[in-house]
This record gives sequence, C-alpha cells and structure tokens, in this order.
Amino acid sequence: MSLSPRAARAARVIGTSAAAAALSVAAAQTALACSIGDFTATPVCDAQDNGVIRVTDKDATGTPAKITLYVQLNMPGGERWVDTETIAHPTAEGVSVDLKTLDWYAGETFRVHVQAGDQVDDDITPMVVVPDVTCGDSASASASASAQPSTSPTPSSGSSTTPSPTSSPSSAESSSPVPAASGAPSPAGGGDRLAETGASDGTTALAGTAAALVAAGGGIVVALRRKAARGSH
Repeated sequence: MSLSPRAARAARVIGTSAAAAALSVAAAQTALACSIGDFTATPVCDAQDNGVIRVTDKDATGTPAKITLYVQLNMPGGERWVDTETIAHPTAEGVSVDLKTLDWYAGETFRVHVQAGDQVDDDITPMVVVPDVTCGDSASASASASAQPSTSPTPSSGSSTTPSPTSSPSSAESSSPVPAASGAPSPAGGGDRLAETGASDGTTALAGTAAALVAAGGGIVVALRRKAARGSH
C-alpha cells in the first residue's frame, strides 16, 4: 500500500530526527570517553621536599587508571621501571598521584605509561625531563654548605703577633687630674643656642614672616568680599 504524500513527509522527518539523535548520543559518548589527553605529568618537589613525578587525571568518566614510571638510561632504548601507582576514582576536576623517583637531577628523563580500562594504553607525551630544581637531601646539603663560615686567612708575616709594650705615663701626666665629664647644662646666658628647644634667631625671623603673610592674606580676602558686595548691588 502506497503512503500518502503527507505520511511520507512525516516518515522522513521522523527518520531524520532519529538519525540526528543517534549522532548526538555517539558524539556525547565520544566526548566523555577516557583518553590519554586527560593525563598530565609534571616533575615537582612534594610536601616532604622529595623529587616526584606528579600525574594528574582529569577523566570525567571516572575510569580507574594504572600509572607506571620508567627512567631512561644512557643507552639506546634502555630504560628501567621505577614506580607504579593507581588512580582509582578520577574526576573532571582532576585527581593527582605522586610517583617516586630513585634519583633526582637536572636532565633526568622519565616515561609515564597509562592504562585505563580498555580505552587507554599509551604514554604521556612528551617525556618528563627534570628541570634544574633541587629537592630533598641535595637542598639540605646546599644550604649547609652555604651556611658554613669561610676559613679566615692566617695573619701575614708583616703583622706582629706580639703586643707592643705600653709606655708608662709620665709623671706630669699622672700628676695632673683628669677633669670629669660634667652632666650639668650650660648656663642660660652662654653663647650656645638652644638647639633642643629650637629657640634661635632664625625661628624669630620665620615667625615674623609667617605673621606678615597671614596679615596680607586677610587683607586680600576682605578686598575680594567688598568687590563681590559692590558687584551684587
């Protein structure tokens, strides 16, 4: 039985909507799927001042992940397993785990491998390279070395280590009494200025100048008021 034109159009609209909904669901699932892009690795000093490789997982699906750390050796293709940790409950905000290193020196290179369910089995790229940062015992040793005082040089041959004998005072010096320092203030009528109180000729001159300026300013204000009063009339 053939469909009417109206029924055929309705069937096409329903089919198109169903296909669009299926594509939207597939795209949403793809966007939420765990991927290697959800993981980052950074060399840091932890709370105990130990050098570690910190891996952060921002997987919104919450897929558990196994993180394995390998150190690269000085030979073609050579590497050695170092540590393994698991992120059991990752979130979109990010969950971090620290992988411990055996050594920690600038230029040391690590490979971080991630296994997350059947969705991820890959390395975090690029590889992690330790920067020129000192952590742990190396930092303590450096601080101790910088705190050690430098060894003072031995005296030169030119300087004499034997103290020179002090000359005894002459009879004239020993017989003359040494005047004691007097704590009494100088007489008020002396020639010294009272620097402590600021009473000086310069202060008197400044006070006179200030009074003259105040008087001049008052005269200007009165003149302006009179002029304004005449203008209002």
